[in-house]
This record gives sequence, structure tokens and C-alpha cells, in this order.
Amino acid sequence: MTLSMASFIGMSIGSRELAATLSIRQVLFFRALIGLLVILALGRSLWPEVRQMKRLRLHVLRNVVHFTGQYFWTIGVVMLPLASVFALEFTMPIWVAFFALLFLNERLTKPRILATIGGFLGVLVIVRPGVGMVDPAAGLVLVAAAAYGLSLIFVKQLTGYCSPGAIVAWMIVIQLPLGLVAALTDWREVHVTDIPWMLLAGVGALSAHFCQAQALKRLDASVVMPIDFLRVPLAAIVGYLAYKEGIDLWVILGGAVILFSNYRAVMAERRQVC
Repeated sequence: MTLSMASFIGMSIGSRELAATLSIRQVLFFRALIGLLVILALGRSLWPEVRQMKRLRLHVLRNVVHFTGQYFWTIGVVMLPLASVFALEFTMPIWVAFFALLFLNERLTKPRILATIGGFLGVLVIVRPGVGMVDPAAGLVLVAAAAYGLSLIFVKQLTGYCSPGAIVAWMIVIQLPLGLVAALTDWREVHVTDIPWMLLAGVGALSAHFCQAQALKRLDASVVMPIDFLRVPLAAIVGYLAYKEGIDLWVILGGAVILFSNYRAVMAERRQVC
């Protein structure tokens, strides 16, 4: 999870730098293209499992949802401070609880209900509706968080049938043509100076999802989520050092409310399991 967290931040930086010269659709395409090259070079042992096409329809559904979330999330990374993006993204556990109720028949426990309420209040603190104009990009990040939450439910289902490596391989195989079709509708000239950022974004994306899938396979969510919460303060530090982004007090307060609400819910459920 530590590697996943660092990889997500690296992917954010690479994506933001690429978006300075390329379209967001191209960013998604090149991220997937770099991921395919890495898998071809290092993950040949995965192809026998991939050719079995286990749960292909679920792989397709998961990746269409995830690709949509990535598109909106990348817009947020480009338009908002990194700390704001990651703080809003941590409404994802709220969506996970909701979709788990719908698709996995999991109970909506009291800790999860309290986390949902706390997360909603945290979002209100960050976006502050009624105080000036609410940035539309914040709404897109919230949609992305919902898409990621649904995608995570599908990943949970897939881990019962596929290895983490195969899940990531299918992600690249499906999202590469989706990214190409989207990129061709808004293609801009690619420069040699874009290549290092392509590598950072592509390797970061592949590493982040592989490490996250490994963590979800090996550890309880109650162990994984508290580690992942560290992304918000780390993103604020990286945003300050790399882009001179001010650390907004409202983002800190709202992010703290979201993180504390989810942390308490995770710890309460962990105690119930123990």
C-alpha cells in the first residue's frame, strides 16, 4: 500500500505535466500504452491466464467504469490542487459501502452510515457551496470517486477468480483501445520532452493498481485503508513543493473530517471482526 500510494502521486504528477501539452484523452491513452509495454517486457507469464478469459464480461464492465472515472479524475488533477483532488477522492469508501449493499448484499452498518454522513460533511467543507462559484472540477472528482468505488467492488469480485497481475493486464488490454479511440478525437502533437512524463504516468498507474490489488488480496480492508489515507497530506506536500500550491485551510479541515470519519468506521468494523 505504501508503494501504491507513492505510485498514485507519481501518476498524478506525470498526468498533470502531460496535460500541459497533450489532451486529457491522450494522457489516458499513453498511460495505458506504457503499461502495455511494461507488461509485455516483464509480465509474459500472465498471458496464459489472460487467454483463459475468466470473467471477461466483468473485466470489461470494470474497465469501462474505471476508464470513465480516470477521465474525470485526470481533469480534476489538472484543474484542482492535488490535496483537493485526493481529499475529495476519499469519499470513495462511502460509494464502496453503497455499492457493496447493492451488489454484494453487505449490511450498511452503523459505522458505515456515520462515515457516509461525515464524508458528506467533509465534502461540503471543501467545496463550500454558496461561497462564490463551486469549481465544476470538484464535482467531476466526486463522480470519479463513485466510479472508482464501483470499480473496486468489481475488483473484489475478480480477485476470487483472477490473480492481481491478470486483473491489471486486462485493465491495460481493455483500456488501451478505449484510450486510443478517445485520443483520436482530440489529438495534439507529441514532443520528445513528453516521454519522461509518459513513463512516470504509465509506470505509476500500473504500479499503483498492481500494488493495490496485491494489498486487497493479502490484507483486510481495515488494514489497507488507514495507510491509503496518508495520500492526502503527502499530496499536499508534493503540491506545495512541485507546484507552489497553497495549502487551503478548508481543504485540510474537510479532508480531516472525511479521513477521520472513514478511519473510525474502518477501526470499528475491525474491532467487530476481531
